[in-house]
Amino acid sequence: MQALSRPLSRSLSRFLPAGARANLARGNLASDLPASVVVFLVALPLCMGIAIASGVPPERGLITGIVGGIVVGLIAGSPLQVSGPAAGLAVIVFEFVRQHGLDVLGPVLVLAGAFQLLFGALRVGGWFRAISPAVVHGMLAGIGVLIVLAQIHVLTDAMPQASGLDNLVAIPAAFFNFVSGEGNRFGAVAVGLATIVAMIGWERLRPASLRVLPGALVGVLAGTLVATLGAMDVKRVEVPDAILASIALPTAELWGRLAEPTLIVMALTIAVIASAESLLSAAAVDRMHDGPRTQYNRELGAQGVGNVICGFLGGLPMTGVIVRSSANVQSGAKTRASTVLHGTWILAFLLLLPFVLKLVPTAALAGILVVTGWRLASPAHALHLHERYGLVTAGIWLATLLTVVLVDLLSGVLTGLALSLVQAIPALRKGPLKIEHAAAAERAGVPELRLSGAATFLQLPRLTEALEKTPVGGEVRLSTHRLAHIDHTCLEMIEDWANRRAADGTRVAVVGGSGTPHRKLAEAVAAV
Repeated sequence: MQALSRPLSRSLSRFLPAGARANLARGNLASDLPASVVVFLVALPLCMGIAIASGVPPERGLITGIVGGIVVGLIAGSPLQVSGPAAGLAVIVFEFVRQHGLDVLGPVLVLAGAFQLLFGALRVGGWFRAISPAVVHGMLAGIGVLIVLAQIHVLTDAMPQASGLDNLVAIPAAFFNFVSGEGNRFGAVAVGLATIVAMIGWERLRPASLRVLPGALVGVLAGTLVATLGAMDVKRVEVPDAILASIALPTAELWGRLAEPTLIVMALTIAVIASAESLLSAAAVDRMHDGPRTQYNRELGAQGVGNVICGFLGGLPMTGVIVRSSANVQSGAKTRASTVLHGTWILAFLLLLPFVLKLVPTAALAGILVVTGWRLASPAHALHLHERYGLVTAGIWLATLLTVVLVDLLSGVLTGLALSLVQAIPALRKGPLKIEHAAAAERAGVPELRLSGAATFLQLPRLTEALEKTPVGGEVRLSTHRLAHIDHTCLEMIEDWANRRAADGTRVAVVGGSGTPHRKLAEAVAAV
C-alpha cells in the first residue's frame, strides 16, 4: 500500500492546496489511501439507498457523493469530515419531489447553497452550534422513524406512501399483500432480512483483520447474493447506461419558478437543516481526533458550494455526515486527501462499473436504511437527556420527534426551538451572561473566566469564543460564584471544549461557587 501511495501522492498533490500538498509530502497518504477505500465502501450503498429513500434515481445520490468528496473535500473547514447525501434530508426531499417534481429540485438546491454561502459570509456558523441538542436529536429520531416506516414498504417491493402517518396506516395492507403472495413479496422480504442480519452480524462478529469491510457493504452483498442464487424476480436498482451523459442543466423555465414563495421557503429549510447537521457532525468529528479543529464558517461556505454544484448537476442535498466521517477517522485518515480520494473512487466506479449497480435489489438497500433509521430513532439520547438534564429537556426531544413524524420536518424543528426558548425564559430573568477575566488570578499566571448571570443557548456563541481564546496548557479556571443558571446546550459545549483541552494537556477547574449551576458544570468537566 505504501508503494502505491507514492505515485498517487505525486499525482494528487498537483490538485491540492499548498497545505494539503505539505501533508502528502510528509507521507500521510499511506494512512489516507486505505481510509479512503473504507469510506468509499461505506458511502457507495448509503448514497444509493438515501437516493431511493428520497424518491429519486440512485445515481443522483452518487453524484452528491462525488461532489462531496472531491469538491467539498478540497475546501472544507473540517478536513476529516466526509460530505454527501444524508438520511436527515431524505424525508423532506421525498415529499418535495412528490409535490413539485424532480426537475425543480435542482434550482431549489442552488438557492439553498447560495443561502449557505451567505451564512458563511455573515459568520453565523457559531449560531448553528447553539441549537439545543434535544432539538437536534429529536429531529434525527423523528427522521429515523419516518425512514423505518417508509422502508418497511420498500422491503416488500412496494412503494412508500406520502407521509409517515400514511406509511404507518398502510402497514397492515402491506402485511396482507405479503401474506397473500402478491408479486414476489416473499423474495423481497427474504433479501431485505438477509441484508439486515448480515449487516448487524458482521458489525458485531467481524474479525479484527477484516474490520475495514463495513457492515453496510457486507449487507448489500449478502442481499444481492440471496437474490441472485435464488433467481428471485425482485426489483433491482435502475441505472442508465450513460450516467454522466444524462446530466442536464435546469431550464430557464425552472429557474423562473424560484420566485415562488413555497420554493424559497423550501430552499431556506434545506439550507438551515443541512447547515445545522453539517456543523453538529463537524463538532462530533472534532472529538474523535487531535488534528486541526473545524473552521465553522469556512465549512458552511464549502457546504454551500457543494449544494450549488449538486443543484446544477441534478444531485441530492448535501451535508456533512457522521457515519462516513467517523469511518474516515477510525480508519486512520490524517488529512483531507482521504475525503477527496473517496469521491474519486465513486466517480471511477460510476464510469467503469455501472452495470454492477443493476444487480443490487432495492430491498437490500431498504434493509440498510431500516438499520440506519432504527439507529437514528434510538431512545438512548432521550435517556441521556433525562438523566443529566431532567424531564423537561427530554420532553423537548419527544415533542420534536412527534411533530416531525406527525406533521413535517420544519414544523418539528420550529416546535423544538420554540419550546427551548420557553424553557430559557425563566433563566433569562436572572440576568444576561457576563464573562470577565479575573485579574488577580491571571497575574498569578492562571487564566480564570468568571461567569455570572444565566448561561443559555442564546449566549453560546459568545461563551464559545471566550473559551477558545484561553491559552493551551497548564490550568484554566471557570469561576461560578455568580453563575445563576446554565442549560444543557452550554454544558455539552463546555464538556466538549474541556475534552479537547485535556487532550492538549490543559486541566480545567471549576472554582468559586456552590449550588446547582456550580455542581452541573463541575460534573460536566469531571466527566472529561
